[in-house]
Amino acid sequence: MGREKSPGLKILWLWTIGTAGVLVASVVSTRMRDMNKYLNEQQQQQQQPNTTTETIFFSDDTTKKF
Repeated sequence: MGREKSPGLKILWLWTIGTAGVLVASVVSTRMRDMNKYLNEQQQQQQQPNTTTETIFFSDDTTKKF
C-alpha cells in the first residue's frame, strides 16, 4: 500500500520530465541551427574568390638609383 503514489506526485513527475524534454529539444535545435549557419558561411567563403590577395610585379630593371 505504501508503493502507491498520489496523483499529484505523478503529475509533478510528468511536468518535470516534459519540461526537461522541451529544454533539451530547444538546445538541440538551437545548436543545429547554429551549425548549419556556420557550415553555410564556410561554403559561401569557399565559393567566393579571395579579393584580399594582391599581385606584385617585379621589373627586371634593378639598376635604377633612388
